Amino acid sequence: MGSSEILDMARRAGGIASASELTKGGARWKDLYRLRDEGALIELSRGVYRLADVPATAHLDLIAVCRRVPDGMICLNSAASFWDLTDEMPGSVHVAVARGRHRPRIVYPLTRVHVFAADTFALGRVHQPVESPDSIAISSKERTVVDLLRLRARVGRDVALSALRTYLRQGDAKPGELLALARQLRIGTVMAEILEPLLT
Repeated sequence: MGSSEILDMARRAGGIASASELTKGGARWKDLYRLRDEGALIELSRGVYRLADVPATAHLDLIAVCRRVPDGMICLNSAASFWDLTDEMPGSVHVAVARGRHRPRIVYPLTRVHVFAADTFALGRVHQPVESPDSIAISSKERTVVDLLRLRARVGRDVALSALRTYLRQGDAKPGELLALARQLRIGTVMAEILEPLLT
């Protein structure tokens, strides 16, 4: 398969493609390495490539991690940043996998892998379009806030409370849905106690 055919295949995939997609389409590994070394393909993460002439987007790291962990979801600090619930720019991509699933090791982009309970993993997991034909699997705004409060000892109580306050100020806030989700994730009492003074 020639270089132009491989690049056309990546273009049809939206400009970002995994090595497995390209090799299934007939590309050889040595061709991918050559195109990378020539600068026609940019390796976003091991085995995830972007066409060099496709404009970079703000969420390339998230797209790359989602390609590497298709059954996971962007979570915690990274999801809070995506949903504008914090001004913090996380130094690593936070991704969750369900307990019992493969826990990947991703060196680039720097990634922190969290393990969430399998029976509640799908709650609030949404597919969100980004600035490319891609979408990312990410915790919803509500799930993000609940997870930050649920894991406040890990992420910091101030970070969690600040995200909750920011969420409540946003026009699409759904406190009832937030509380219902908190109950499903077993922190309903904590959420109710924190919400009450903020809503009065």
